[in-house]
Amino acid sequence: MVYNLFVYHINEDDARKCTAKKLARFGLVKIIKNERMLPKNAILLNPMSKKAISREDAIIKNIVAVDCSWKNADEFFLSFNHEMYERALPYLIPANPVNYGKPFKLSTAEALASTLYIFGEINKAEEILSKFKWGLHFLELNKMPLEDYRKAENSNQVIKAMKEYIEV
Repeated sequence: MVYNLFVYHINEDDARKCTAKKLARFGLVKIIKNERMLPKNAILLNPMSKKAISREDAIIKNIVAVDCSWKNADEFFLSFNHEMYERALPYLIPANPVNYGKPFKLSTAEALASTLYIFGEINKAEEILSKFKWGLHFLELNKMPLEDYRKAENSNQVIKAMKEYIEV
């Protein structure tokens, strides 16, 4: 299945470390700077969402990540008005140099790749992460949880699988 990847870019982070801009240079994502241009029938990756991303969401072809500073993420998502389906990514460990080892603090590239992996698009996830020196290490680091999340049929099963990793 082909997914359209969008990044709502707010220009809050160091442009040299921006994974979204690098993915855009390779034609893997479309950067959007005006929120009115975001697709309405889309999944919005929101770390504050009460529902976890799962295979049941794979029927939605548009995936939107927000590229903003983690320092401002809570405030942004609380005030962001949209008509998309909000989903949170489950417990994963970042491999990016900025937030290495800090659970849940994924880069935009890691978030999009994780979503694709959970949807069964493993090759596309690898393609995205292969653009970064540390990218494929992210898949190695999270191999077991990603596989469990990919096999889960719905959000409740993803949450159940996630609890096994958090409680370990």
